[in-house]
Amino acid sequence: QVQLVESGGGLVQTGGSLRLSCAASGPTFRNYDMGMGWFRQAPGKEREFVAAISWNGGVTSYADSVKGRFTISRVISRDNAKSTMYLQMNSLKPEDTAAYYCATRQGFRVASRASEYDYWGQGTQVTVSS
Repeated sequence: QVQLVESGGGLVQTGGSLRLSCAASGPTFRNYDMGMGWFRQAPGKEREFVAAISWNGGVTSYADSVKGRFTISRVISRDNAKSTMYLQMNSLKPEDTAAYYCATRQGFRVASRASEYDYWGQGTQVTVSS
C-alpha cells in the first residue's frame, strides 16, 4: 500500500500564496516508476486536474487555469522509499478555493486524468477570500 499525507492548506487573501505538501510512503511505493499529481474539487463540482510531475521531476504538466501561477516539484529520499511533492501556489484567486488532493500512479509519464491514479490522499482545504 501507499500512504499520501497532504498538508499546507489554509485561508489566504486574493493575491496571496500557499505551499501544499504531500508526503508519499509505504511498502509498495517506488520513486523510480511512480508519477504524482495534484487535483482539486470545489463544492458541487467535479474533481479537476491541477498539475502532475514525473517520477524524477523531469517532466511537469499544468492545467491552463494555473499555468504561470502554480509550480509543482518533488523531492526523493535517498533510499527511494519516500517522496515529498509540493505545490507552490502564487497569485491565488477565489476560484482556486477547493479541497486539494495529491495522488500517485504507477507509470513513467505524467497523467491528467483522475482515473489514471491509483492512490489518493485525504485532501487539504484551500480557501481564497476576495
